[in-house]
Amino acid sequence: MRNEDNVIVLSEKSRVLFATFSPWINGRRLPTNGSLEPLRDFLLPRAAEIVLIDQPFPGSDFVLPRIEIYRNSTMTAGKNSFWMSLLSPFLLMQNVSGTRVSFKVRDFCSVLDQGIRNKGQFDFFIGLESINTLAGIILRRFGKVKRVVYYVSDYAPDRFGKGVFNRIYLLLDRVCAHHADYIWDVSKAMQPARISAGLHPDRSAPVIYVPNGLLPEQIQFEKNNTASYGRLAYMGTLGEENGPDLAIEALPRVAKSVPSAHLVIVGGYPDDISRLTGLAKKLHVEKRVTFHGFVQSPLEMSKILRSCYLAVAPYRAFPGSVRYFADAGKIRAYCAAGLPVITTPVPPLGKVVAHLGGAMIATDTVSNFSEAIIEVLTDKKLYASLRKGAIQFAKDSTWDHTFAEAFRQMTVVRRR
Repeated sequence: MRNEDNVIVLSEKSRVLFATFSPWINGRRLPTNGSLEPLRDFLLPRAAEIVLIDQPFPGSDFVLPRIEIYRNSTMTAGKNSFWMSLLSPFLLMQNVSGTRVSFKVRDFCSVLDQGIRNKGQFDFFIGLESINTLAGIILRRFGKVKRVVYYVSDYAPDRFGKGVFNRIYLLLDRVCAHHADYIWDVSKAMQPARISAGLHPDRSAPVIYVPNGLLPEQIQFEKNNTASYGRLAYMGTLGEENGPDLAIEALPRVAKSVPSAHLVIVGGYPDDISRLTGLAKKLHVEKRVTFHGFVQSPLEMSKILRSCYLAVAPYRAFPGSVRYFADAGKIRAYCAAGLPVITTPVPPLGKVVAHLGGAMIATDTVSNFSEAIIEVLTDKKLYASLRKGAIQFAKDSTWDHTFAEAFRQMTVVRRR
């Protein structure tokens, strides 16, 4: 619905079309895109209808989008059109993990397919990634959508190197930044990077900072955690850019000063776990590393984190890494469990938490990162101060707070 200023306000009469993506492995949706369920759950009691288009990553169990329709908080399964089903043979031939142009075409078509076939008009379209948002902009042009939100969870000006593919990536981002009604960025570093890459700020849609969040029940911590002394937590995907290799490589040095040192790793695909298990054996620390694999329940994940004493977010300083501009959700989860954080200069959120006294920043070298871990583990006053700062940061970091503030700002911000 619109108010007097032609602003659309989220209400119990609102209809929302939400296009996003997830890996589906062994019949389960994995939380690579951590905002999917929290945004859906935020909208359920606040909107009349939500149509969720969940586009499976290449390498998933299936290749066509999963359509979920929510009315009165009840979900029914939607259907893809006959025309969408014609893409299946081509998608199946390329259903291997990685960026696939055919899957991008599928994403674009799936948004148009659902938007056009669905009767009536949506009040909001929320699109993860530029290809989804571009389709939402076209739907708005044909009167199927009133307002388009470009929701950006990852951005890097040279994400795909310096070739044609990267120029297309930047062009799509720029078109969406120009023509969307609002931009939701998970990191404050994204818009300056866009401008440096050529975006004219006066042509940009209003940018709203929408950081990742936590469930209220995740914000729990042990009052006395001395029994967990020496246990280090690493949570998240296990790609090398996120630094799990660095955490394992630091372990032999840490163990010399802290004999009880033990690394607990939560998350990851089997191939990555196999790689890291091999690294741990090579360094003779396999008995000091525990792999929990993928943990679907946020509450179970938080319970594991609370069994630890200190957390690591060892993002690597790789050129072109999206981690320079993205939000580091693992740092929030660590703080919610009452764990001080050792991180690198890469994630913007690490600097924020360090400024608030909840984290320490070290370079992404084995020597410097291990020294930082040892310093915190062997200095009780430093540890207590960092823990206090981490807990304080976590208290206002819920998903509901994040999305409520985003929709509130959408009623007051205007284009330049």
